[in-house]
Order: sequence, then C-alpha cells, then structure tokens
Amino acid sequence: MKTKTFFITMICTILMLANMQAFAQDKKEKKDANKETIELSVPTMHCKNCQKKIEKNISYEKGITDLEVDLENKTVKVTYKKDQTNLEKIQLAFEKLGYKTEIVENNSK
Repeated sequence: MKTKTFFITMICTILMLANMQAFAQDKKEKKDANKETIELSVPTMHCKNCQKKIEKNISYEKGITDLEVDLENKTVKVTYKKDQTNLEKIQLAFEKLGYKTEIVENNSK
C-alpha cells in the first residue's frame, strides 16, 4: 500500500512539474511576442561621448528593454515593448538628444 501511494505521489509531482514548465514557456513566448527589435543608423554619432549620451538617455525611455550601440558602424539596436512605445517615439527621443536616425533595412534573404 505504501509503495502504491508513493508511486501515485511521484507521478502527480512529475505531472505538476511538467505543467509548470509548460506554463512558464507559454508565458515567456507571450512576453517575447510583445517585443520588437529595430536597428537604427545614427550618422552623427561619432565619439564615445555620443555613445554614452545615447546609452544613458535612450535606455531609460519608457518601453525600452535593451539597447546595443555600435559606434564603429554608427548603429543602435533597440529592443522595445510594442504596447508601451513605438518607432516614432524612439526616433523622437533620439531627436531630443540631437541625433537624426534612419531605419536600417534588413538585407538578409
């Protein structure tokens, strides 16, 4: 009897853990579906101070979750939550800092 109860308890535990993992994966997928990453060209970004200024200010804009500044190529990759901001608001934030931006088109096929 004890062995039977033990196996039933183990099976229930395994099923519960599998269900929790599936729930966590589903939640992550929904969270990622709300994010978008864009790459912007910033032609007037020319020095480390420009890079620091962008990193310091743009990363704190509402909805921005990640920011990668590439000074050598004069580009910035911005990951943001689509329900909190959009491309126009992000470009406006750059303009407030004195930088014009253009969207870098993805050339991969």
